[in-house]
Amino acid sequence: MFDKEIYVKRRQELKERVGSGMILLLGNEEVGCNYEDNTYPYRQDSTFLYYFGLPFAGLNAIIDVDNNREIIFGDELTIDHIVWMGTQPTLHEKAHRVGVDTVLPSAELRPTLDKARAAGQKVHYLPVYRPEHSIKLFNLLDVRPGTEQPSVDLIRAVVDMRNHKAPEEIKEIERACDVTADMHIEAMKQLRPGMHEYELASIIQGVAKSNDCPLSFPIICTINGQTLHNHYHGNLIKPGDMVLIDAGAETQMGYAGDMSSTICVDKTFTPRQKTIYDIQVASHLAAVDMLRPGVPFVDVYEKSAEVICDALKGLGIMKGDPKEAVKAGAHAMFFPCGLGHMMGLDVHDMENLGEVYVGYDGKPKSTQFGRKSLRLGRPLEEGFVLTIEPGVYFIPELIDLWKGEGRFKDFINYEELDKWRDFGGIRNEEDYLITKDGARRLGKKIPLTTEEVEALR
Repeated sequence: MFDKEIYVKRRQELKERVGSGMILLLGNEEVGCNYEDNTYPYRQDSTFLYYFGLPFAGLNAIIDVDNNREIIFGDELTIDHIVWMGTQPTLHEKAHRVGVDTVLPSAELRPTLDKARAAGQKVHYLPVYRPEHSIKLFNLLDVRPGTEQPSVDLIRAVVDMRNHKAPEEIKEIERACDVTADMHIEAMKQLRPGMHEYELASIIQGVAKSNDCPLSFPIICTINGQTLHNHYHGNLIKPGDMVLIDAGAETQMGYAGDMSSTICVDKTFTPRQKTIYDIQVASHLAAVDMLRPGVPFVDVYEKSAEVICDALKGLGIMKGDPKEAVKAGAHAMFFPCGLGHMMGLDVHDMENLGEVYVGYDGKPKSTQFGRKSLRLGRPLEEGFVLTIEPGVYFIPELIDLWKGEGRFKDFINYEELDKWRDFGGIRNEEDYLITKDGARRLGKKIPLTTEEVEALR
């Protein structure tokens, strides 16, 4: 938890940005995995953490802008709780730590909201992403599930604040990134032919656990790198394979790291692997070189895609003008995902609040295949923390679909592409802070180039 003055200041700024009404912030509850008392690992709502800092289940809060008051709603632990959980701080003690003086029982939340609405106050709330939030809104505000109307004023205020990372947040993110880098470095050291993916995944998770960090998202550890979010870990790792790892650690305060690496299973990359790997790295470095305030991230994305297209043209896989290929969307055959995303208290920061606000400042996103997956497109600003993760993928199903439809024949040489259909996919990812005049990589450096990976192997 940060110093309470930080939370007090954040809530005051939120009041000023929203201007009027009552802000309802819902905390998260424990969720049963296969029965009530066997719960999934608990994680507090990130916006609740940002403004109230309390990582405990069963809490909700209001920020009454009009009357300049803040209340945390929850229930004190009973002796039954204490028997199972041990001595805990009281709810009043927890609230005092973050500068809140008023605590009321959970049963008082509905009457408080009813009184505010009767007085003509607008109640602001954020988009839901858990079924329990929908149920809470129904019980508290009579909002039927599926008919929620989140407050755009509140969304934009939260996004504008959370998008700009303060020094204390950067310190936490840097710690998450250091542990994340150690996870990847250890995987590079331990990977051997004959292992199963789950053995390597357990090594990666063990590094996080040994640093008192949970995972920031489920581990991707796969020999099938062409599947972008592959969480299956049952394959045998064989000589000649590459393993794509996408994994990150989260600090106890909830701040995330997110890195990817692609590792040759043998001691060195094959010439064929090195050819495509070097293309990915060139795209990656071209993107990093553009990072600075004022640069639209969509321009960074397009540059990284053009580097891939130009290099694939050199191999005879693509043809024509790389810029025109990217404009038309032909690059998405090999680069169907985005270049990066905001990162902070969420590994995809504030994704539940809507990419159109977080990554596009309220402007509409493209609907073009590939480009529509770009989570961030707005001009960069000092204090943004984001990932850089271009990829080069050969997806047989996509190759067959586009070839059958005759798509982008002016840019894709399908006869040559068929020779690469079983190659797989490559992605490397780093985390960056946008500074006053450029960008700074966060966390320890993990090997990026083929030479750096081979040196560690």
